[in-house]
Amino acid sequence: MIFGTRAIIEAIKSGKTIDKLLTQKGLKNPLMSELFQVINEAGIPNTPVPVEKLNRVTKKNHQGAIAYISPIDYAQVDNVVMNCFEEGKDPFILILDRITDVRNFGAISRTADSAGVDAIVVPTKGAAQIGSDAMKTSAGALNYLPVCKEHNLKETIIRLKDSGIKVFACSEKADNFFYQEDLSGPIAIIMGSEEDGVSDAYWKLCDGAVKIPMLGNIDSLNVSVATAVISYEIVRQRLN
Repeated sequence: MIFGTRAIIEAIKSGKTIDKLLTQKGLKNPLMSELFQVINEAGIPNTPVPVEKLNRVTKKNHQGAIAYISPIDYAQVDNVVMNCFEEGKDPFILILDRITDVRNFGAISRTADSAGVDAIVVPTKGAAQIGSDAMKTSAGALNYLPVCKEHNLKETIIRLKDSGIKVFACSEKADNFFYQEDLSGPIAIIMGSEEDGVSDAYWKLCDGAVKIPMLGNIDSLNVSVATAVISYEIVRQRLN
């Protein structure tokens, strides 16, 4: 965490990856104007909050701005896909739609690394913050697994499809079980939030959807467990 308007501006200019930025609502001065210009140019999301919230985060002179520096450097999904194809490898991409629980994100990352996922894609807004908790839960996997932050997941899905990657949603609303679909070859799987699943806007873009058999009384699996199940079905199909 860093605080102070000038310190944050210089951190951004030096290439630091800002995971989250909080600014004081209604505060206007030349330095804040410069900060807003810098974050707009860099595409960094900003959350305006009351000064009381900033004061709870730190008692020091924050000057109306607090930023959280990401412990990882984000990758570009287009570069990941291009590198896979250049190496003669079929890309395996995980897209996380509004997965906000840090522990779930960490557990998903751990599974993804073990299952040979090439990258995890998350939205700029509405995703778990990658901090110490996520790093710990991932058991270090986030040090090796590329994570890509995308401003517009809809456009990202379209680009992946244009690159020859099949995009499937994993949802209990699907008609077919995961083992009934061909998930070999270049693939991207969308995992939705535990509240309402995959967003309709992304669902419509998918090449298909798959579900996991549910034989008990509970409607759905934890998203990290569901991700493990579908990921290792892809591993099984690839090994076969």
